[in-house]
Amino acid sequence: MTLYHFTGIKGSGMSSLAQILHDSSYAVQGSDVEKYFFTEDPLHERNISILPFDEINIKPGMTVIAGNAYPDSHPEIVKAHELGVEVIRYHEFLGNYMDQFISVGITGSHGKTSTTGLLAHVLAGNAPTSYLIGDGTGKGVKDSQYFVFEACEYKRHFLAYEPDYAIMTNIDFDHPDYFKDLDDVMDAFGQMALRVKKAIIACGDDIHLQQIKANVPVVYYGFDEVNDFSAKNIVKTENGATFDVYVRNEFYHSFTIALSGDHGILNSLGVIALCHYEGIPAEGIEERLATFNGVKRRFTVKESYGRTIVDDYAHHPTEIKATLQSARQKYPSKEIIAIFQPHTFTRTAALLQQFADCLSEADHVYLCDIFGSAREKSGNLTIDDLISKIPGAKHLKLENIDVLDEHGNAVYLFMGAGDIQKYLNVFAEHTEKEETA
Repeated sequence: MTLYHFTGIKGSGMSSLAQILHDSSYAVQGSDVEKYFFTEDPLHERNISILPFDEINIKPGMTVIAGNAYPDSHPEIVKAHELGVEVIRYHEFLGNYMDQFISVGITGSHGKTSTTGLLAHVLAGNAPTSYLIGDGTGKGVKDSQYFVFEACEYKRHFLAYEPDYAIMTNIDFDHPDYFKDLDDVMDAFGQMALRVKKAIIACGDDIHLQQIKANVPVVYYGFDEVNDFSAKNIVKTENGATFDVYVRNEFYHSFTIALSGDHGILNSLGVIALCHYEGIPAEGIEERLATFNGVKRRFTVKESYGRTIVDDYAHHPTEIKATLQSARQKYPSKEIIAIFQPHTFTRTAALLQQFADCLSEADHVYLCDIFGSAREKSGNLTIDDLISKIPGAKHLKLENIDVLDEHGNAVYLFMGAGDIQKYLNVFAEHTEKEETA
């Protein structure tokens, strides 16, 4: 049996794919840096070996699946080539793997992970479904009919895929270290649309997705009644929302979701449209939608001695705005404290004013030092550049986490794609010590 070795196994997609192959009875191991990442937890639960990066990990006869964060000059990849060991990039392997299922790729600048998790949950209640979610969660199910996966646009990696369906949530300018401008992003999504084999489910409220051209039907969803699937009679509560869905202006069904914010309704609409297209009964969709509580690091709530602590992956102005909206809906009587760690210097520089504008909507703002990445460790600006644009914003460091105490029983939104969880965990421990003191 082939042994699959994952170089960079703690990456969110890599971890998920390793889990899928393990669940499907393949032999799997991997390597990575020794620093802890939450994506390794499900690997440990499956007893998948995680080794430190080292060329001695590479042996003849294995297949190396290489994470996209690591160049061909990485010692393990160099060693694999020297030994004649097959090396295949993550997105290329995934593109080949999905051919055996009805595949659904979820893509967009924002909302991919949440929508992937939601669709996987709904489909799994109606047919065997394997899935790969960008929060480091994957599952391989025997005799799967569907394969649901997150399709990332970064470096046009999603062009390795030819899914049966694609759900497109939105198009926005992001990844400025790769994309030149919004037109470049639009071009990438336009190329992706031409690779879909059966149908595209797209958010029609997004002006950029309205321009998508494809060789398959494009079904639109959104709040505007001109969409093929539209949400009407919306009632929002602290526990979620209830709304009626109309299909081409004819009443289809009422749904209740346990998700907050407009984006929760829109993501649900995309899932409903896909399931409707596949002939899944409305009652089956309704039951599963009502029992979905979200994915990792997407408005994950922890109550700690009177404080409401939220862990969220939001790292783009559009995502921050959506997270703040969810917090206002779920906790209408509480102060909202934004604790944000920018991710990558290029993104922070390119979107500096947008970050300032959306963060200013919180009641109080604390900013952590900019988190670089494996591909970008430094830049020409510091967190002070962002602090100066937000009235009252303060610089937060681990050693002065107790400055948050002055806000008492508020909602603390810890947002970012770096290691913001370090700050969250220190604050949670601090509140426990404070309570027992």
